[in-house]
Amino acid sequence: MKINQKLEDAINKQINAELYSAYLYLGMSARCTEMNLKGMAHWLYVQAQEEMTHAMKFYRFVLDRSGHPVMPAIEGVSTDWKAPVEMFAAAYEHEKKVTAMINNIVDIALAERDHATASMLNWFVDEQVEEEANSSEITEKLKLIGESKDGLFMLDKELSVRVFVDSTLPAGPAQP
Repeated sequence: MKINQKLEDAINKQINAELYSAYLYLGMSARCTEMNLKGMAHWLYVQAQEEMTHAMKFYRFVLDRSGHPVMPAIEGVSTDWKAPVEMFAAAYEHEKKVTAMINNIVDIALAERDHATASMLNWFVDEQVEEEANSSEITEKLKLIGESKDGLFMLDKELSVRVFVDSTLPAGPAQP
């Protein structure tokens, strides 16, 4: 069944927001690299990859429902962050905004009685809990660290071990 226009428009807006998120995290990653915080840069780069998979999950869903994905320009992002705590606090605020956007699409899906879209969106609702928790936790750690170079070094090292896993794909054998 073809997705209705109201939902198609909202999901297309979300695709753009997810791509913007990837840009945002890439900008932050670049800034951390310039600050010689390679672990944070790596964590943020992996986050950008994750945001791209989110955009593609929405994109594939629109196509699977016989809709038409649109690709408007993606707004530019700041790359002149002064400190990691600023970046991660901004990331947390951004994730809260993304959560609100996804919740809005859920509301539309429920109002339109589009159960397929509501079902697909459950994955994103759950994912946003993790997204907000991760960015909030790192922000709070950075606040605790304050001016401690040792603490910053330890957190940078901790964040360097993150591994990208495309959680949008079903479990099982590798996908093409």
